[in-house]
Amino acid sequence: MLILGWVASALVGLVVGMRLGASRPQGVAVGRTVTRDNAHDLEAQVGRLGRVERFVLARLLRREHVARDPAEQEGMLTVGEQVADHVASFGGSWTFIFLFLAAMAAWIALNASPQAFDPFPFILLNLVLSCVAALQAPVIMMSQNRQASKDRLQAQHDYEVNLKAEMEIIGLHAKLDDLLGQIVAKMPPA
Repeated sequence: MLILGWVASALVGLVVGMRLGASRPQGVAVGRTVTRDNAHDLEAQVGRLGRVERFVLARLLRREHVARDPAEQEGMLTVGEQVADHVASFGGSWTFIFLFLAAMAAWIALNASPQAFDPFPFILLNLVLSCVAALQAPVIMMSQNRQASKDRLQAQHDYEVNLKAEMEIIGLHAKLDDLLGQIVAKMPPA
């Protein structure tokens, strides 16, 4: 992270130096001066960054947004994922519980008579309940796995946005330091 901070401050310093048209075209970074001699060192530091850090740094330098709309991900669901989400949302609702209790009560009431197709130990009812549980559990697990991957994507996105915000703050500090240096340089000696 220290390397990332130094590289970000150096690159932001370069960008700030170019944008402000500072008298030193090499750019000023927080705590370090970037010259042509150590530019290759800067390139080596950027080369050591991870994929995400390089992505965010490239977006920062091009002044592009890192933020993405999470609703874009929802449009790319397969039919199976959509079914799993609907089954999981219905299976975990009070509506499902009340409908299921009503169906069980109706089953028991129908089979309480002597001519019942599923008499008292309700073996067929147990089979139906076991089948429902055996089918519902994997579908709910599929939905939970998809939700976990969605949460991972959201966490990755949050990290990218936070990293870009940190780099922007470093750039603002560099701009303020440069402006303060220019103001101090223009001040008459005391």
